[in-house]
Amino acid sequence: MRQIYDPNVGAPYVLGPDDIIQITVYEHPELSSASSSIAGGNTGLVGANGPITNGSSDLLVSSDGTVQLPLVGSIPLGGLTLAQAKQALTSAYARYVSNPDITINVIQPQSMRYYMLGAFNTPGIKYPNHPLTLLEALALGGSVNIPQADLYQAYVAQGNTKLPVDLYQLLVQGDLSQNITLASGDTIVIPSSANENAFVFGAVTKPGAVLFQSGHLSLLQALSEAGLDLPSYTNARLSNIRVIRAGGRSAEFFVVNATSIINGKAIGFDLRPGDIVFVPPTEIATWNQAISELLPSLQAISDALNPFVSIVYLRNNGKGIF
Repeated sequence: MRQIYDPNVGAPYVLGPDDIIQITVYEHPELSSASSSIAGGNTGLVGANGPITNGSSDLLVSSDGTVQLPLVGSIPLGGLTLAQAKQALTSAYARYVSNPDITINVIQPQSMRYYMLGAFNTPGIKYPNHPLTLLEALALGGSVNIPQADLYQAYVAQGNTKLPVDLYQLLVQGDLSQNITLASGDTIVIPSSANENAFVFGAVTKPGAVLFQSGHLSLLQALSEAGLDLPSYTNARLSNIRVIRAGGRSAEFFVVNATSIINGKAIGFDLRPGDIVFVPPTEIATWNQAISELLPSLQAISDALNPFVSIVYLRNNGKGIF
């Protein structure tokens, strides 16, 4: 399991594959990385910024997390902080040198990387030299192109898991509780606002995603686009439409009386990108009943769901309690 850094604590750098380092054993140059087969001149190593040609004693941490050193051979350093790596090397060399004094420097921290995808000014792979908070990582992407970004459906992925982080709350509302510290390899995805959508399920003829038009989508528009014949649909069901609006680590739940909106007795209900609308095929009394009927539809679009919905409902088999 990969380490998830505590967002409230500055985490030390952890060595990993593709990092380029220098190891020096004080007063024993023959044991330092300068004595390895790649030392001197052009090392032949390729870093994040191109070939390394500084004539230094650079070592590449291999894909299995090891480095090759004179006398002690292959030493596993991947997954260790610099302090832990120094201790491991000191123990290894202590068999040959009295009180070895060892220094480790990270030349190019290539194992620490983040992926920026979507509405960034400069998307791509970023290589910081220490763990970053979400805001710091976003700055590496040249800031977010907010007018063209769908922050409601933006997310952070860690491996195959979406983290319950609300980028709208962070960037627009200034909620710093969303400013988590990222782990190496995390992916930040910010979709384009041109593809903003909500989801309509239940008693409709065209269930699934409904696109926003010029950044706007009302509940009645979404129902019409999803194939619901509003004038002829039963009032009982139109008065009990369920809407899930998730963001970050929580969600809001609405019961909307569309009949009152149609009859001009209530103001319209505007949807947000990522909202899930459920039109019950029969009368339902509780939210748990609605979620139970929605579960197959949620599973079908799991990749597009807000992390809160995915974690709370899909992982708990639809047994969220309200």
